[in-house]
Amino acid sequence: MMLPSALLLSVHQLVTPVVDNVPVLNVEPVCQGIAQQGGTSFHDPEIAKEKQDCLDSEKQVRQELVKQWSSFPAIDKSACIREATMGGDSSYTELLTCLEMARDVRNLGNESNGPDIAPPTGSKR
Repeated sequence: MMLPSALLLSVHQLVTPVVDNVPVLNVEPVCQGIAQQGGTSFHDPEIAKEKQDCLDSEKQVRQELVKQWSSFPAIDKSACIREATMGGDSSYTELLTCLEMARDVRNLGNESNGPDIAPPTGSKR
């Protein structure tokens, strides 16, 4: 039995998340946790500053992600979004790091498949 192409497209869309845009992540919990880890008590006045610094940093990382988003393959975006959002707290820093690592591993693989370099003259292969 052949399935109509419209049905196949619908199934594909259900299985493959849309990764056209940088996702909107709730970074409040991760920044709160980071700030509290650095404080001496939950009432430490530095916690609010640490949290705001973290939120500002995450905002900058998101802006960088927006600039670079189209350069990452959809399969990496999908995998990294899942990784960055599983287990609770999410962060743009984690998402960008995942994407950069996937890119670097792919590039490393491409370099190792490059042209064979000839051995120095007079040596045996």
